[in-house]
Amino acid sequence: MKIFIIAGEASGDKLGAALMQGMKALLPEADISFRGIGGERMEAEGLQSLFPMDEISIMGIGEILKEYRALKRRIRETAEDVVATRPDVLITIDLPEFSLRVARLVKAASDIRTVHYVAPTVWGWRPGRAAKMAAHVDQVLALLPFEPPYMEAAGMRCDFVGHPVVTDLQATDAEAQAFRAAHGITGPLALVLPGSRRGEVGRLAPIFGEVVQRLANQRPDLQFVLPAAPAVHGMVQELTATWARKPLILPPGTDHAAEKRAAFRAADVAIAASGTVSLELAAAGTPMVIAYDMSWLSRQIIGRMLRVDTVTLVNLVSETRAVPEYIGDNCRPDAIATAVLKTLDAPEAQTEAMRLTMERLGLGGPHPGERAARAVLDGIAAVSPRQ
Repeated sequence: MKIFIIAGEASGDKLGAALMQGMKALLPEADISFRGIGGERMEAEGLQSLFPMDEISIMGIGEILKEYRALKRRIRETAEDVVATRPDVLITIDLPEFSLRVARLVKAASDIRTVHYVAPTVWGWRPGRAAKMAAHVDQVLALLPFEPPYMEAAGMRCDFVGHPVVTDLQATDAEAQAFRAAHGITGPLALVLPGSRRGEVGRLAPIFGEVVQRLANQRPDLQFVLPAAPAVHGMVQELTATWARKPLILPPGTDHAAEKRAAFRAADVAIAASGTVSLELAAAGTPMVIAYDMSWLSRQIIGRMLRVDTVTLVNLVSETRAVPEYIGDNCRPDAIATAVLKTLDAPEAQTEAMRLTMERLGLGGPHPGERAARAVLDGIAAVSPRQ
């Protein structure tokens, strides 16, 4: 069996490697070859990568425009290689700016089956994307349990395969206690999570700083930890230097991931930017308040496009509104601080919503990589062999 698989960033490389492991586990006697684009994890599973993955790991409109010619050339080269290789299936993982353009060219030149891993958020905004995808994507692998109907309505097969957060390593209670002891934390602990990108950190750090000051005034026993992403560690240090109550900033280094896991487990509450971090907190069992701000123009555009009343994944997956969120105009320090104190005093509703979320994302079930591999194989088997 020949599989052509494409990933363009670290999260996709992780998903791709797990899917490749699943393929080999389900077909132990088969001769499977993997060709495409990927990183170290996928290469370790046997991928022959056409070129380094970081050549297509480009984020932001400005960067895409700057590298447009190079990207366009790589899209064309990749599609031509797919058609020439004639695999049993083309699997593209996230990175729609690259992946879906490759799929479109492949479908225009062949009948090769195409699978896209990670459904676009058409449930949240720009629902027309599903119909556009359906012209050149046969099957979608979804991370969230409520996504398949949106893809199926557009004419694609869609399988919920579970979210990778359910496989993430979690700190033990003993490790959490050791973290507290090592840093002299004796009372309640709040995580401060202003994001991992420079733009969002720059916008949220001043707001979160005011929240921390208000909380410290009302709860002098409350301590704060900020596990800054390595890419923004220096920026976080600069922005928090003027905070009235300075948080413990976890430094980058070989122990950063373990320290972060222990901090998540040890914390009693979190103030977090909107995003998948809400699922990481749910996996650790840490109640949260979500806050996010953006430019005025982005507020106007996204506000008009949103199709849901919450952007927090724990709320969406659990079908509750247990997690307070303060987005855009509502991202105000006074409101956020009040919600944090309420959550700290009464976390029970969130505890149940987080448990339900992890259950619905596949915790305790088959590994998402195996589920994804099985869905791909079932999709291939469900169609007639190509002539």
